[in-house]
Amino acid sequence: MARHSTERPVWKEKPSPFYQSIKGIVIVGISLTILIPLLVVVSTSLADDRQVIEAGGYVLWPTSPTLKSYQILFGGGLVFRAIAVSILVTLGGTAIALFTTITLAYATSRPVLFGRPVLLMVLFTLLFAPGLIPMYLMVRQLGLLDSLWSLILPGALSAFNFVVMRSFFMNIPAELIESARIDGASDITILRRIVLPLSKAVVAVVGLFYAVGFWNAFFNALLYINDSEKWPIQVILRTYVLQGTSLTADQLGVQQLPPPQSLQMAIVMVALVPIICVYPFLQRHFTKGVITGAIKG
Repeated sequence: MARHSTERPVWKEKPSPFYQSIKGIVIVGISLTILIPLLVVVSTSLADDRQVIEAGGYVLWPTSPTLKSYQILFGGGLVFRAIAVSILVTLGGTAIALFTTITLAYATSRPVLFGRPVLLMVLFTLLFAPGLIPMYLMVRQLGLLDSLWSLILPGALSAFNFVVMRSFFMNIPAELIESARIDGASDITILRRIVLPLSKAVVAVVGLFYAVGFWNAFFNALLYINDSEKWPIQVILRTYVLQGTSLTADQLGVQQLPPPQSLQMAIVMVALVPIICVYPFLQRHFTKGVITGAIKG
């Protein structure tokens, strides 16, 4: 007769003090490698001109914080227009993408005749993405060059987000849908009053994915937008921070510029802060939404 061991599994044993100390050192080291560069970015954007010049360009801690760089960025000019373009593209693109994804996912999750062909067409894009030249030719033929629609419509549907949302809709009990249909509810009413209230987690996560994608996108703008006044903030970030190109006083609408490092770090902060501010409000939905469709029961 087999004897049952009373020993606890290895993963349930309390770690030794040495292992805990090593783990703490590693976590602290990783945290510092993330926080120190971020602190340098924030400090340089807030430091005054004299301290930035004396420090050689980058400041670890500002002695006399000032918002001069941010006042210049939001006072008008090229960067201010880029921020407005990014906000418009992100809000409009996320709304259109969510509408497209939700309606298509709900339609294909129901037993309808056209559901399977549409599903196969969307899944086909996961295996065979369109090439760069065909996409450019299509955008040009549609007359979308130098238009903000060229930054929205090509990303209006993500096959991955569609699959995640469709899996969630398919796990909603069919009895709820049938009972509402017996009471005379239309598909639009069922989607609006039953399906969406039960799908807040997946909608929040997919919306966050779309918003981050639209906010961080710059490659489409490089391809389709020739007018610098229609550039989003990420193109400004790439051009004037990564490539080291200097902003001029005329582009910012001012007479005197602070050190270029202060402006560059302020642009980095402007590009980071919106997503950092939005994420905490959606964090409680994130874990539930990400694993959606992985378990059926």
